[in-house]
Amino acid sequence: MSHPHPHPRIQSVATAVPPYRLSQGDVVRRAADLFGGSFNTLERLMPVYANAAIETRYSCVPMAWYTADHGFAERNTLYLEHATALLERAAGDCLDRAGLTPADIDALVTVSTTGIATPSLDALLMERLPFRRDTQRLPIFGLGCAGGVIGLGRAAALARATPGSRVLFLVVELCTLTFRRGDRSASNVIATALFGDGAAGLVLSSDDGAVGPAVTGWGEHTWPDSLGIMGWDVADDGLGVVFSRDIPALVRSEMRDAAETYLATQGLALDRIDSFVCHPGGAKVIDALEDAYGVAQGGLAHTRQVLHDYGNMSAATVLFVLERALANGGGARRHLLSSLGPGFTAGFATLQEG
Repeated sequence: MSHPHPHPRIQSVATAVPPYRLSQGDVVRRAADLFGGSFNTLERLMPVYANAAIETRYSCVPMAWYTADHGFAERNTLYLEHATALLERAAGDCLDRAGLTPADIDALVTVSTTGIATPSLDALLMERLPFRRDTQRLPIFGLGCAGGVIGLGRAAALARATPGSRVLFLVVELCTLTFRRGDRSASNVIATALFGDGAAGLVLSSDDGAVGPAVTGWGEHTWPDSLGIMGWDVADDGLGVVFSRDIPALVRSEMRDAAETYLATQGLALDRIDSFVCHPGGAKVIDALEDAYGVAQGGLAHTRQVLHDYGNMSAATVLFVLERALANGGGARRHLLSSLGPGFTAGFATLQEG
């Protein structure tokens, strides 16, 4: 993607999690209660908790909340309350680390797919923090786990189109609020072993004097006939998770070609990448990504550690990985960010340090 304007640079990254810490052991012990007792396939699915390679996750509601039934309206009210609070924390930390105030921000780009907000979350945030009244707003819904990378591309495009501007990119996902106790599907059980809540953000600047990693490119690939691989099943009592057991196989067989096609548009190849910053998805997806990218087993260390410590927080997760990669890069200069989400779509972005 060529453009006469300078590449926007990441001036700061910040993350935030809600207060309730869930250990995987506690979730396992409560699984029978969560699913209301008799559940013939629960015993068969129990190994997913151990195989998830997750130790802890964070929730915006206490464990007792999950043992009762809840309607969509109640869930969405909680989503609006907690999503806005987490965004306020992530935004405040981002701005503090960049040495900026809300009034310095020219545009807000917010990504979230785990609830409905109209007015959108960025408008709600403007009532909590003193952004300028002419701040541009771009809310993005429906990208699911791919939203962290694809949303970054949209924010970078906005920053690059307006030299000298600063864009605050924010992501929040409250995946745990989508748990439905009466849903006996395998996908819902697996979701209880994987998903957590979190928010993240970063400040992008296209000012000539900006310092930090440059976002040098972005792109995506949507596979045909793949709409049923990942998404939401909207029901009266909330959003039911949909994901295919074939995702790791698809990643192993298709992800490399998609990444190489994207990199070719940047004049790059996989062997020019120093660091892979990936949305984890799950342990099997990480294994498949290592195979696809030709990384040694266990090589996606930051991705694995974030999954272990926080679980899958949908779109926010890749920014947790990015925060670690930039803080502990070990000399890496060029990073490839990637994520997968409904569509079925892969999102890509390249960062250049120095």
